[in-house]
Amino acid sequence: MGAQTGATLLLASLLLALAAITSSNTEGDILYAQRQAWNDPNGVLQSWDPTLANPCYWFHVSCNNENSVVRVDLGNAGISGPLIPELGQLKSLRYLELYENKMSGRIPATLGNLRRLISLDLYSNHLTGAIPGSLGNIASLCFLRIHRNKLAGGIPASLGRLTKLLRLELQENMLTGTVPLEVLSLVLVGDLTKLDVVENNLSGTVRSCKQRGRVHFICILVLYS
Repeated sequence: MGAQTGATLLLASLLLALAAITSSNTEGDILYAQRQAWNDPNGVLQSWDPTLANPCYWFHVSCNNENSVVRVDLGNAGISGPLIPELGQLKSLRYLELYENKMSGRIPATLGNLRRLISLDLYSNHLTGAIPGSLGNIASLCFLRIHRNKLAGGIPASLGRLTKLLRLELQENMLTGTVPLEVLSLVLVGDLTKLDVVENNLSGTVRSCKQRGRVHFICILVLYS
């Protein structure tokens, strides 16, 4: 009986190890596909070698104890090109730091599948299109900073579901409409300490605002009364 139990535990351990290897290889395939979609003039992605066992050995990539990718750090790396939809399959990702590059195209709606994400920093790029409403599905999100792009359309009301959000920075885009009440309510019912939407084409806001107490508020006019 003891030998059978030991064999069962060994088999379970082998299956878990195999699952971890398979997961890391899949994530490596995704990140390598993203590398192929980017222009990397400074060669910061040279270590992203698909022949290595998993992406945990690559520069600018961090993994957890299960060899799952939890962080991608490529801020101010001189990279240009689009974000591929497959990034939404990095299920353990917690930090996606791609700020101050030359990223173009749309923010993939599939990023809303990153249910463990804490920080999404895509600011100071050349991203276009609308803000995906699917980002409102990331209940763990604390930092959403996508300012200084060329994003257009309205602010999704679904972002009002992000009650753990500490900073929401949408300034210096081409957003239109009004700030949804669902988003404004995060000041009262959530943890929001910075809400910045200045230098857009929104109704009911001013073009600049000073720090006011706990919240960097956007100075909503009586359009919401």
